[in-house]
Amino acid sequence: MKLNSIILAAGKGTRMRSLDENKSKCSFELFHKPLILYVLDAVNDLKPDRNVVVVGKGAEALAKIVYGKALTAEQKRQLGTADAVKAGMEKLNDEPGVTVILNGDSPLIRGETLKKAYEFHLANENKITLITATLNEPNSYGRIKRNEDHSVAAIIETKDLKEDEKNLNEINSGIYFIDNEVLYKEIDLIQPKNAQHEYYLTDIVSLAIKDHYKVGAFSIEDAKEIGGVNDRLDLLKAFEYLKIRINTQHILNGVSIADINNTYIGPDVAISNDVEIYPNTWILGQSVILPNNVIGPNSYLENVILGESNTILMSHIADTKIGYHNEIGPFTRMRGGCVIGDHCRVGNYVELKNVTLHNGVKAAHLTYLGDAEIDDETNIGCGVITANYDGANKFHTHIGKKAFIGSNATLIAPIDVKDEAFVAAGSTITSNVEERDLAIARARQVNKKGYAKVLVERAKSKKE
Repeated sequence: MKLNSIILAAGKGTRMRSLDENKSKCSFELFHKPLILYVLDAVNDLKPDRNVVVVGKGAEALAKIVYGKALTAEQKRQLGTADAVKAGMEKLNDEPGVTVILNGDSPLIRGETLKKAYEFHLANENKITLITATLNEPNSYGRIKRNEDHSVAAIIETKDLKEDEKNLNEINSGIYFIDNEVLYKEIDLIQPKNAQHEYYLTDIVSLAIKDHYKVGAFSIEDAKEIGGVNDRLDLLKAFEYLKIRINTQHILNGVSIADINNTYIGPDVAISNDVEIYPNTWILGQSVILPNNVIGPNSYLENVILGESNTILMSHIADTKIGYHNEIGPFTRMRGGCVIGDHCRVGNYVELKNVTLHNGVKAAHLTYLGDAEIDDETNIGCGVITANYDGANKFHTHIGKKAFIGSNATLIAPIDVKDEAFVAAGSTITSNVEERDLAIARARQVNKKGYAKVLVERAKSKKE
């Protein structure tokens, strides 16, 4: 049976109070990942034949976010959820199957929850299945009223509850599995019977029941899964919930997290057993962490592939691949596609940009290396700079094996310092250095006897 999804993401999101008039609510991020992608990832666990995201405000930006993951359909007028679904249906073929309809601002829904609900829908031969949850305080949510056989009798709005119905506390999530024959028949019958003159998707339930279609409800235990994000406070609450959920799963899988409340791991990060993570550490993007690493405190990793048995202390690392048995930090920054081999030491206040360090390289402190490749067992002294930019172009530096670059040396790229060469401290190197050569490029020291006193007296006279 074919399964399609329609994800509603056309809301204006005015309560997010963004100064960017083109920013869609569903493009706001949790852990640097847009809300809409959480919903798409969950629904993709069902292996749908086609996903359609209905866009409105910020349509172009949202289309870029979901490109390659879903088709987009534009809801040109804000006429309610049923109207948005009709816009999405234009991208689907009129064929038998099931369509799952979700809200794009519900990032906490799990793929496994959707799978269980879909299995429930099929097993019970329902024509419509709602995902529901039970709340102690349902507030303004629509309530589910069931028949004796536990099928759905009605969705009742709070203002319409009769006295004997006010104890109902099962609420509608806004997630529906609907057989296409019912969807295509009933959605055209929905009328705007409300003050806003909008077409509400909830009305499809009463229409289906009236036409004697079987409507069921799949109730989930954790109501937070179906919570939507309507403003930035909701976004914060979703962030806090997701943080604990992700961290808890990693701990149960064998990761040691010293402070579950102050460790931040993105949803797409993979971490192996026996990794230790200390407080105020962020690990985001598509990072992969192999066993026996110690990370933090106060470290930031994004899109980092980390081999085994490394120590990373108080460092900022992005878009980097790191091998085995390396010592990184404190206060190291790596970015722009760095590749670090094995048994390297990259220390205090060292910045690397688009740099490859082969095995055993040492750069212990106060160094900038950009657009460079450094071969095995070379030592980079304190304060070394590869001057890679001339104001318009970037140039490459190569340093060979077992070379020694003295403190405060500046290498003006493009340049090649070959194997076992030695660059004297304080040198500015503009030409290649051949294998085993010593390069010195600095003015000869001259000491003028007693001249310090002359300089002091001259300075005093100027002041007077």
